[in-house]
Parts: sequence; C-alpha cells; structure tokens
Amino acid sequence: MAVTYCFSRPATALVAVLLLSFGSVAASHIEDQAEQLFRSGHTNNWAVLVCTSRFWFNYRHVANTLSVYRSVKRLGIPDSHIVLMLADDMACNPRNPKPATVFSHKNMELNVYGDDVEVDYRSYEVTVENFLRVLTGRIPPSTPRSKRLLSDDRSNILIYMTGHGGNGFLKFQDSEEITNIELADAFEQMWQKRRYNELLFIIDTCQGASMYERFYSPNIMALASSQVGEDSLSHQPDPAIGVHLMDRYTFYVLEFLEEINPASQTNMNDLFQVCPKSLCVSTPGHRTDLFQRDPKNVLITDFFGSVRKVEITTETINLQQGSEIMESSYKEDQMDEEPVEPLKYAEQLPVAQIIHQKPKLKDWHPPGGFILGLWALIIMVFFKTYGIKHMKFIF
Repeated sequence: MAVTYCFSRPATALVAVLLLSFGSVAASHIEDQAEQLFRSGHTNNWAVLVCTSRFWFNYRHVANTLSVYRSVKRLGIPDSHIVLMLADDMACNPRNPKPATVFSHKNMELNVYGDDVEVDYRSYEVTVENFLRVLTGRIPPSTPRSKRLLSDDRSNILIYMTGHGGNGFLKFQDSEEITNIELADAFEQMWQKRRYNELLFIIDTCQGASMYERFYSPNIMALASSQVGEDSLSHQPDPAIGVHLMDRYTFYVLEFLEEINPASQTNMNDLFQVCPKSLCVSTPGHRTDLFQRDPKNVLITDFFGSVRKVEITTETINLQQGSEIMESSYKEDQMDEEPVEPLKYAEQLPVAQIIHQKPKLKDWHPPGGFILGLWALIIMVFFKTYGIKHMKFIF
C-alpha cells in the first residue's frame, strides 16, 4: 500500500501540471481571439473628405475626392458618417460635355458622381475655418447633423485632402491656406477632446509630406503623395474635356482599393507600396512613429471600411414561418383587447364635406393680351377700310 501511495502522488502532480498548462493554453487562445476581434479598439468609422480647389482646370481634385468617397461607401461607411467637402461643382460646370457626371478614368465608364452623392460643404462653404470647426467640433448649435463630425474616443477617422499646396501649407480656393502647424494643433485638440481612437491622414498635393511633419498627437498615421521639394503630378489626360481626370497617387490608391472587400485582410503596409516612384514620378511618403500599432497589423478596412461584428451561420432560417407566427400573435392580441368605440371626428368637423365636395368652377375672364389684340385688330380693320381721312369723325 505504501508503494502505491508513493507512486500516486507524482501522478497527481503530473496531472495537475498538465491541467494547468492546458488551461493556460486555452486562456491564451481565448485572449488571442478576443484581441483579434477587438484589435483596433474602435466601434465606429468616420471619413472627412476635402477637395480645396475651384475652377475647371482643377477637375482632377474633385474626381480624386469623389473616388475616395465612392470607395469608403462601397466598403461600408454610410453617408451619415462621411463629411464631404467640395469646393466646386464640376458635374454642373458649363464646360462639362456630359452634365451631372464626373469621371475618374479616360474610358468614361465609371461615373464617380453617381446618383446618391451627399455633399455636406460645397462652394464657398469650403474654408479653413469650417474645416477646423468640423474637426474640433466647435460649430454653431444650428449646424445640421449632416455637417457635424460626431466622433468619439472609439472612432477611427479617415481624413483625405487634395488640392494645391507647397512646403508646409495647403491652399483653399486660391484665397487662403492652412498650415501644417494649424493642422497639427487641430489634431491635438481632437485628441484632448477624445474625438478619435486612431486617425489616418492622407494628402495628395505638391510637397505633401510637409503637412505631417509637425504632427505630435498619438495614434496618427499619415501618408502623402510627394516629399518636400517634389510636385504631385496629374494623370489620365482627356482631350474631350481638355483637363486631367485624376492625380497619379490617388489613381493608384483607388486602383488598389477596388480589390478590397469588407472581409479583406490586406494591411497598411500593402497600401504604402501601391504607388512607387516609377509610377507616381514623385516619391510618396508615410509616417507611423506616432501610431501605437504595427502597420502590418492594421487592416485597410480599419479606416476605409465600417465596423461589422456579425455571427455567420449555416442554418436555414424560414422567414415566412416567422412572419405567420407574428401575424397570428397580432390577431390574438387584437381579440384579447376590449372593443373600443371608434372616434367620429369626421362627423364633428366638416372634413368629409370638404373632401367630397366638387371644386368650384372659376369664372372665365379673357386674358389681358386678348383684349389688347382685339382692339389692335379693330383699329387695323378701320384704317384698312376708311383710311386716315375719317379720323376727325372719331376724335
């Protein structure tokens, strides 16, 4: 018996160790699954898309913005979470040979203006002041909901800007400009006011990298179409309308996004490689030192898509049967209720008489031009018949 007891204690200890190790492995697996589910920590997505250029020769900047708008909507961000700012309306420009359309490719097959574009700020509403107010939330109480960025500390925000710029500034409508310092301070206000969880900033302009040099707020990832001292070049010239349709950087970014779907596992490192210098001519840049996560673990849909926590099932659900059950329960509820005498408001008020009465016939009056024409005809007949010599008998 003593020998059996001596052998049972090590066996019990071994079983306990195995159970502990199995439990730790299971717990770590559960933690990995939870981390995978909530890897970005955000619960909603927003997009602020800004075109800062006016005039027909800047057609490509409007097409840039509308193309990004189309992509984020396709990937799941609704119009209620998109703030679209267009400084000019190219679709209704008199020079547009195809009114109510904006195309981003020379084959003219994809109309990025579409039938359901909701422009929140247009024409002279697109100013530096309004843009900064949208970001910081410092807007008048009378501002409609569609013009507000109602984000919170669980929001991932995509900010896309395109236009003409230089070293440390971006022009708004050739009348004012926003500097990289003002933009950095606006992002800091957003962070202090808990208006974002993570922020992706993309800018397509000349010397675009200068716009993110002054950023100092956490959880910001930035991309630009060109380095300091470089121009951002246009793409897709169209002889029919006489201007370029898009900028090179945005063209290749949109070409990349067309291959993305809401369930895609493509990460931000792939986005960094979409437009090498051999294609863009300029040198695209990016900045990730302020961002806490590794870009290879950041999905494209964390910013260009919408949060969709769903449970997939392979079972067949009979919707017809459910509707019949609801109808039967509704009828049972109606039978259980006590009969109530209907209200007879129509008998108390002359509503029925007003509805069923025939429209009153209007008295006919000849139009004023008819009377004037009749008198002119009479005078012409008189002169034709009697001539001017009989005028003395009239007057």
